[in-house]
Amino acid sequence: MDAAFEQFEEGDTQVLGISVDSTDTNRAWAESLGVERVLLLSDFWPHGKVAQDYGVLREGGFTERATFIVDKEGIVRFKHVYEINQLPDPEKLLEALRTMGQE
Repeated sequence: MDAAFEQFEEGDTQVLGISVDSTDTNRAWAESLGVERVLLLSDFWPHGKVAQDYGVLREGGFTERATFIVDKEGIVRFKHVYEINQLPDPEKLLEALRTMGQE
């Protein structure tokens, strides 16, 4: 995973995680998966506002497992929704960045 993060950094790319969970829950989740280098944002209050804006808030207040590439102007250039138990593939994002000429 560290190699992928280095490639994101070399490509002038910021990796963020956003969850409707609290900051403490986000921290524990990151530690359990070994992704402490990901900056995690809590979409806790108002609950799920960012997820709702991006179209990934599920009924019951949970979010889809999704990845986005947003350019510096705030335009979504890439979106992929995963099965809820599937972790995003960093290679898929790196390939999307290469395709966009951003890496």
